[in-house]
Amino acid sequence: MLNIKIINHSTHPLPAYETEHAAGMDLRAFINEAITIKPLQRILIPTGLHIELPVGYEAQIRPRSGLAFKHGIGIVNSPGTIDADYRGEIKVLLVNLSDTDFVVNDGERIAQMVVAQHETVSWQLATELGDTQRGAGGYGHTGK
Repeated sequence: MLNIKIINHSTHPLPAYETEHAAGMDLRAFINEAITIKPLQRILIPTGLHIELPVGYEAQIRPRSGLAFKHGIGIVNSPGTIDADYRGEIKVLLVNLSDTDFVVNDGERIAQMVVAQHETVSWQLATELGDTQRGAGGYGHTGK
């Protein structure tokens, strides 16, 4: 279990796993009044949370599948990345991809956060790369 320092300026519970084997913890809106997101509009929603991630870790902010499926609500920069050296408030950049208004209320679960370990790379400049069966095959190269 990884211990992470968190400051909660909101009136809501800390992010938590909703099921035993969940990878993501739900983030909640911390707003003074309901916010309406018009179709194709982007809104930055505060959570009231600040975290101190250990070096070598990131927090990924991802859409909630239920909001995406039922209401067309996504995250513009999905997944958003919180780096280990960021200490500001976690905010979620929601977008309404539907054709109807969507209302965000205080305390509503708006996104999920996954904390993941990552590597730091050191580039090795080369003049060629090893061959693979796929090679340079890119977008759509395997068919439908």
